[in-house]
Amino acid sequence: MNWLDRPVLLSGGAVREAQGEPGRGTMTERILAAHGGAHIRFDALISHDITYVGIIQTARASGMRAFPLPYAFTNCHNSLCAVGGTINEDDHAFGLSAARKYGGVYVPRNLAVIHQYAREQMASCGGMILGSDSHTRYGALGTMGVGEGGPELVKQLLGNTYDLPSRPGTVLVYLTGKPRHGVGPHDVALALCARVYKEGLFKNKVLEFAGPGVGNLSMDFRIGIDVMTTETACLSSIWTTDEKTRAWYSAHGREDKFAFLAPEENACYDSALLVDLGEIEPMIALPFHPSNAFPIRQLNETPLDVLREAEKAAGLDGELVSRWTEKGLRADQFVIAGCAGGMYENLLNAAAILRGHSAGDMNVYPASLPQELALLRSGASEELLASGAVLKPCFCGPCFGAGDTPKNGGLSLRHTTRNFPYREGAKPGEGQKAFVALMDARSIAASALTGFVTGADTIDYEDVSDAPYSFDPAPYQRRVEDFTGRPQPDAPLEFGPNIADWPEFPPLGEDLSFTVASVLTDPVTTTDELIPSGETSSYRSNPARLAEFALSRRDPGYAARSKAARDAGGASCVCAVCPGDGSAREQAASCQRVLGGAANIAVSYATKRYRANLVNWGIFPFVSEEAVSLRVGDQVSLPGLRGGLLAGEREFTAQVNGGERTIRLALPGLTDAELEILLDGCLINHYRKEAEKNG
Repeated sequence: MNWLDRPVLLSGGAVREAQGEPGRGTMTERILAAHGGAHIRFDALISHDITYVGIIQTARASGMRAFPLPYAFTNCHNSLCAVGGTINEDDHAFGLSAARKYGGVYVPRNLAVIHQYAREQMASCGGMILGSDSHTRYGALGTMGVGEGGPELVKQLLGNTYDLPSRPGTVLVYLTGKPRHGVGPHDVALALCARVYKEGLFKNKVLEFAGPGVGNLSMDFRIGIDVMTTETACLSSIWTTDEKTRAWYSAHGREDKFAFLAPEENACYDSALLVDLGEIEPMIALPFHPSNAFPIRQLNETPLDVLREAEKAAGLDGELVSRWTEKGLRADQFVIAGCAGGMYENLLNAAAILRGHSAGDMNVYPASLPQELALLRSGASEELLASGAVLKPCFCGPCFGAGDTPKNGGLSLRHTTRNFPYREGAKPGEGQKAFVALMDARSIAASALTGFVTGADTIDYEDVSDAPYSFDPAPYQRRVEDFTGRPQPDAPLEFGPNIADWPEFPPLGEDLSFTVASVLTDPVTTTDELIPSGETSSYRSNPARLAEFALSRRDPGYAARSKAARDAGGASCVCAVCPGDGSAREQAASCQRVLGGAANIAVSYATKRYRANLVNWGIFPFVSEEAVSLRVGDQVSLPGLRGGLLAGEREFTAQVNGGERTIRLALPGLTDAELEILLDGCLINHYRKEAEKNG
């Protein structure tokens, strides 16, 4: 992969030195302009059952009466997570009642994972969808998808906009060549992450996929690459469309949503990545990040070098090296699941590789019931079942730690989106350790044949990419309840005993003081470390109960320290190097706020969405090079902060421990709209105040 860190033109089908203005003539420019430019109104919203209850509760408290645009609720995250009695199904009942009352779409439990439903039923060429899940990516279908925390969806529900402080950088991802035998979409995606993530080359930018290589990829292959662009920390993505795209829409009965998309001649980009698909090999991303990726060939040729390098990146000490044997890297479990792995072509190819052999301990989760129906009719499900693989419901659990936890010390090979710590369901604080390595479905099937990490390029099988696919909408027609445009205002909401309203949050006073409740010195802190995924997510509809889990796997004493500061009439702060990588879940911020959080102090923020979550919950996203010089228990005060903010100040001198020393805190990029939310104490307060002002 060749990175061009300078403006380039796409001219005459070739990438050239730029002489134009970056951003001009791109697909991104046209789509954003059609949706409000820097103040975006989306075409549709989508959420799953970890996020939609909190979003509805926030929107209700802010004055919402009906959904002003299509909004779908899927039930694919907590549907199998039986923690806390009836609370998961209570939330689903709430979701159905909210769809009826406000005019939404309710997709019943295990009918489809969130992003497959959006692809099959909501995408449109040139459209934009906002989802409360970080993997909201539909660029391969010509739709710009953006994943954000719940408050950004609330803004849309209240008729407000998603605001960009400046034009997002656009990166041309120029594809040439065609994939070699045994290479699948996850291999390309992992190679992409390995190349760009650590250097932040795509951070908060929009990726445009173009070039002759696009036409050499099936739609499932494109979609499989596209959904993983989230792991590069980009803002969104968009691909050129062609006759294959048209055929995909036609097969799904939605050809009216198709349009040809392509950059204009001499479109100008801020930078470019040139990718020869023929150079990509089968890949493995070792713990604990999709960018910790290596060619499987390299792993098998120089195993100790690769494993030690991977362990260094993951903070491990011999756990991976100890799994190496003369036969290869030993694996215990094999999983193909979710919005990235559970797609039709991935499972067709896995079935072709496993035909007549044992699949070992393999679990397979199709991405939707229509896809599972097609797999049954194709015979692929029969092949998988005959190999001993277990077919499971449409469920996202293996992606976030709520399903298929391997044994202590075990290694699970997964075609899922992430392999962050705890995403395998283990609890290191209780002596449990386990590991996930990401691989493509093809190489996972090849590895299942031997029990050791094996690239699919070493297996002789018939590749069935671009296989004919017949979409049958019957499961959706018979089960999905669509009230779009037909709200029933008098219909009651159905509350379970775990569903609770948000507590009251105070507006900013004249001064701000807080106690440092946690200091995180890791280079990057993931959302999962800020608020664990997995079984804790069952409590997502009860703000106070969920908040007890905040930082529980990273800093178990944080919740008690933060509550102590709150209960004494003060506030708390989290200090970190670079927090917020990964999930869009707003709970990473709202839990801090419920516990009395008033600020984060960081050297930088890993994603735009985490910073936005902080602002929307009334938590100041301060930036300081001295972030981790503070210590737990330090008292930080900013006298006159409110007046300074209103006077336009964005850099402040904070007193530490009553003047023992000072540090500089900044709020770079703070917009006027964000300032109003912070002054009011949170988004709910802000909208409530606006409603009162307008009578």
